[in-house]
Amino acid sequence: MRLISGFIDTYLRLSPQEQKLLQDDIASIELREQGVVMQIVTSWMEEGIEQAKQQATLSLVMRLLPRRVGTLLTPELEERVQQLSLTQLEDLSVALLDFSTVEDLEAWLQQISATT
Repeated sequence: MRLISGFIDTYLRLSPQEQKLLQDDIASIELREQGVVMQIVTSWMEEGIEQAKQQATLSLVMRLLPRRVGTLLTPELEERVQQLSLTQLEDLSVALLDFSTVEDLEAWLQQISATT
């Protein structure tokens, strides 16, 4: 079961329409069989939720940063921020409350680079 789930997670990416069809199919399966199917599907859902959370956090950070530092970010700084993990983005969302210049952001990014 885990091998199949791992294979599907790696090689099969469902479109929103395909995800809807899958959910409809699961709903039509007998209740006791749904548990087995859901073990496989759960990892897809978790991955989708994680990606959505990262994208939402990134979007918020990218909107707040220029307001805190008083200037638009350079493309290089934008790219560095976009490469951050979800945990790092969450940390940045708190840290940026103390920023007043773009140099504060650069120093924070440099500190993150040094620790990874």
